[in-house]
Amino acid sequence: MLWKKGRRSDNVVDARGDDVGGGGGGGMRFGGGKGLSLTAIILIVGIGWITGQDPMQILGQLTGQMSEQSAPATNQTRKAPPANDEGAEFVRSILGDTEDTWGQIFQQAGKQYKNPTLVLFSNRVNSACGLATSATGPFYCPADQKVYLDMAFFQEMSQRFSAAGDFAQAYVIAHEVGHHVQTLLGVSAKIQTARAQGRQMEGDGGLLVRQELQADCLAGVWANNAQKRLNWLEPGDIEEALNAANAIGDDRLQQQGKGRVVPDSFTHGTSAQRVRWFKTGFAQGQVGQCDTFAAKNL
Repeated sequence: MLWKKGRRSDNVVDARGDDVGGGGGGGMRFGGGKGLSLTAIILIVGIGWITGQDPMQILGQLTGQMSEQSAPATNQTRKAPPANDEGAEFVRSILGDTEDTWGQIFQQAGKQYKNPTLVLFSNRVNSACGLATSATGPFYCPADQKVYLDMAFFQEMSQRFSAAGDFAQAYVIAHEVGHHVQTLLGVSAKIQTARAQGRQMEGDGGLLVRQELQADCLAGVWANNAQKRLNWLEPGDIEEALNAANAIGDDRLQQQGKGRVVPDSFTHGTSAQRVRWFKTGFAQGQVGQCDTFAAKNL
């Protein structure tokens, strides 16, 4: 991937080495201002791993109805990554192109795109969705509209999941930005409303799975439009992204971790579904192709 063609984003914050991302160790906070203890957060994360749910989904759902205005500030220092950090330069390039792509798509639809912030952290970070560690993996927090990334995850992708390659890493970033797009389009708010109404969230075909698969499709939409503009993909790049999507499907991860597949606890979709929806978005580069909520067969 000729990623150096991409414009560098100025919305990457380097919180690596900060004390819990500069958050002061306050943990998760709710609208009333009371913090959730570290013990409670650990318990929630533990429940997530036992049940097969994404821990950040559990934490995020607890604060999902909190508006951006009432979300606590994480006090991350607005510090840009060093210029000689090639890994951070790569992240800035990918994020910059997602900004250009989604800014153009939103403008064509008569909407205004708001750029998210991407926070680079190491070991642990305090977001408006709670305290997270590197083990959580990359995540998007709708309460503060930020993407959080420990780049050590890319090494884990390569070593643990055999999903190496720069475009595989770009897919991960684009997927999280896809969740930001969902927030701006009101999808995330509809999910929270559906939860309050008692609709099915987890499980094969549940709303969480459909939300994640749509983010995969939106990552494909970005990839299509970025390629048209920059012509930066090389032979094998798309296969890298598809391999990454295949490696992190619920069924594959559960089989590896538990030795069995539990569809009732799916939160992200199967490997085949994740591959299919990324390919769907990439095929035509149209957001309208990504309505996973209306799809009868995922």
